[in-house]
Amino acid sequence: MPQLLRTRSGSQHSSEPVVESDSSDADLVALAMVDPRHFALLYARYLDPVHRYCYRRLGNREAAEDATSLVFTNALTAFPHYRHTSFRGWLFTIAHHVITDRYRSEHPEHPLETIAELRDGSASPEELALAADEWQSVTHLLPRLPDHQRQVVELRLAGLTSAEIAQVLGRSPSNVDVTQYRAVARLRVLLGLAAAPQEARNGA
Repeated sequence: MPQLLRTRSGSQHSSEPVVESDSSDADLVALAMVDPRHFALLYARYLDPVHRYCYRRLGNREAAEDATSLVFTNALTAFPHYRHTSFRGWLFTIAHHVITDRYRSEHPEHPLETIAELRDGSASPEELALAADEWQSVTHLLPRLPDHQRQVVELRLAGLTSAEIAQVLGRSPSNVDVTQYRAVARLRVLLGLAAAPQEARNGA
């Protein structure tokens, strides 16, 4: 596992920053702006969500660990210039670009939507508004969504709001909401929870 990922394990010394569960991202950003060592607070908070997102996109634990390390390395490098309203949206924008660049460089002959299957044994921290019994059923169906819909669903599963997803993907929040609605409708059809829409029956 990359060294950056190892830093979260082991005992903490009293001089090291500790994440306060009730601290807002804005508070942690303010601390890190004064003392860069406090970036560890943000790292500890978002390490697992970013890693899950990378694994969901890449489908390989080693690749996800490498990508996660790169995300936080890039974030730490760019942090002095941070001027955004949502740290989470900013961080996942970096993650989105890292994943896109990595996949294109390693698999130039295959579009991203042709990933056959993604396997994640851990549950998502947020629940997608689907009447589904098994998280795995949804996970395995994500590659069957159009890429723009899948990106929205994966970011929603990572806990991002519509505004944050819009920030990551460079879209409007209303466009994100419409895309999510259509993605959820499509997943419900694939799960057998709803009848196929008219456009699907017409081959649209």
